[in-house]
Amino acid sequence: MRARSALLVHGAGGGAWEWNLWRGVLEAHAIAVHVLELQPAAAGLAATTLQDYRIQVCDALHVLPHPRVLVGASLGGLLTAMCAAVSANQADALVLINPLPPAPWHQQLPRRDWGEALVPWQRNARLASTRDALSDADDAGAIFAFRHWRDESAAVLREAHVGLEVGKPACPVLLIASVRDEDVPPQIILAMAAEWQADLLETAAPGHVGPLLGRGAPVIARQAVAWLNRLLPAR
Repeated sequence: MRARSALLVHGAGGGAWEWNLWRGVLEAHAIAVHVLELQPAAAGLAATTLQDYRIQVCDALHVLPHPRVLVGASLGGLLTAMCAAVSANQADALVLINPLPPAPWHQQLPRRDWGEALVPWQRNARLASTRDALSDADDAGAIFAFRHWRDESAAVLREAHVGLEVGKPACPVLLIASVRDEDVPPQIILAMAAEWQADLLETAAPGHVGPLLGRGAPVIARQAVAWLNRLLPAR
């Protein structure tokens, strides 16, 4: 059987744990899963930049054997798109889940103020707001997420929202959009899919992280695997 590898990259304020539901599905379909935990720069989280994270993603991908798949959600989606656009040899396929968009689609994002050096998602975490964000998750999943949110570099988020020029990925792309995402409105994902000639999967998963952490996450992961099986069949 031809081995396939997947590198999974989480979003801002999250961690490798965001992929727990997806990991089991991918591994059950003969995909070797590698989950990246984004790390602060040596100077600390407040000094961390988008470039620091991008280098981590590209370096982690580089050591995986082909065929290899990049899977990114939210900020992780932008980071993986940045790596996939560099060279046709970087990734054999790209799956983006409610990704933060590059220019020009960033103009449609809701306005946010990242004035502080750190965005205190861990310090200000509340179970009630976590449940609101994860309306489709079970109680155990919501409590786990509440306990594992982390603070994020405001510099990273400012860079991500300013509108980066990212070329069309040099590999096949699947874009996954939540129809009720207030952070990255689905019309952005639809426009990206049309411009990049990418495949599109619209899901009923509520919220920005619903496709990863909601009750429907395993089903969405299996749909992504079905797409990969058509593109990169195991032998």
